[in-house]
Amino acid sequence: MSFSKVILQWYAQNKRDLPWRKTKNPYHIWLSEIMLQQTRVEQGMPYYQAFIEAYPTVFDLANAHEDEVLKLWQGLGYYSRARNLHSTAKKVAFELAGNFPNNFNELLKLKGIGDYTASAIASFCFNEAAPVVDGNVYRVLSRYFGVAIAINSTEGIKYFKNLAQELIPIKEPGTYNQAIMEFGAIQCKPKNPSCNNCPLNNSCIALRDGLVEKLPVKLKKLKVKQRYFNYLIIIDVNNTTILEQRTGKGIWQNLFEFPLVETQTEATAKDIMTSEKFKLIVGIDAFELQLYNQTNTVHKLSHQHLHTKFWIVTLNKPLKEGIPASEIKNYAVPVLIANFVNEFNF
Repeated sequence: MSFSKVILQWYAQNKRDLPWRKTKNPYHIWLSEIMLQQTRVEQGMPYYQAFIEAYPTVFDLANAHEDEVLKLWQGLGYYSRARNLHSTAKKVAFELAGNFPNNFNELLKLKGIGDYTASAIASFCFNEAAPVVDGNVYRVLSRYFGVAIAINSTEGIKYFKNLAQELIPIKEPGTYNQAIMEFGAIQCKPKNPSCNNCPLNNSCIALRDGLVEKLPVKLKKLKVKQRYFNYLIIIDVNNTTILEQRTGKGIWQNLFEFPLVETQTEATAKDIMTSEKFKLIVGIDAFELQLYNQTNTVHKLSHQHLHTKFWIVTLNKPLKEGIPASEIKNYAVPVLIANFVNEFNF
């Protein structure tokens, strides 16, 4: 039996019952695929259901305000996905009359849709033989065929895409794509794969040669940058505070946060009080400054670690443009801020 047929047979017996597998609606498929990038199924499921409930059609999502979309996305991380999602919804709704392109090449032109997502939509919805190659697929192919080319190298990306193209069956490409991804997620897992009861164990090169734990090969990640964040939690006599919206192309674009003082190293109270941000907001008026967390809260992103302190600044005067502390939870904020807000309980 061929590799593809074994994978399809395994899938028929072992696939998980997931809502996006019960439809060929490209809006639903697109939404699920964007959400599941960098996100486990268990984590993404409630977000998918919440989005479908809030925005049943691409028109509903297109007509939503970006702040609403970011708030609903809060906790999934990689917020550029949400911004691109909203942008593409507008494109499809207002320029394409609500119709997603029906082929890989045209789907690839939409913002936030790369090779993998275009292949998924094209094959799942329109039965195009466009192979998906995600982390699960890389792992299955590299182990089964014993390929030690780095999967995140230019050579590796091209090699595995071509290999996947050779293997995909013309008659049921969508089912096969879902099958091989599911196989990697459940059977050929990164750690402790189920090799003993694997239907491919008689012909798997990695198992034969003792390379299961060594494959796939990945080039080392970039050096992680260490950053020092100091948030000013300003509370006035009326229990109002300040939130600011992040701009620019860095992390958390368009999300809200407390006034931020970023320092090169761990900051002292003197560093905070002499910072331009502090002087601009607080000035020389009467205040009380207190460090909330003696130990840094470390928030880890893909290429940077944020060493964070929260400084409580109590003012003896009202803020001119403050917001009621009770309204903070209505704003789209990074998880780092959301966790503090829940703990501090304004």
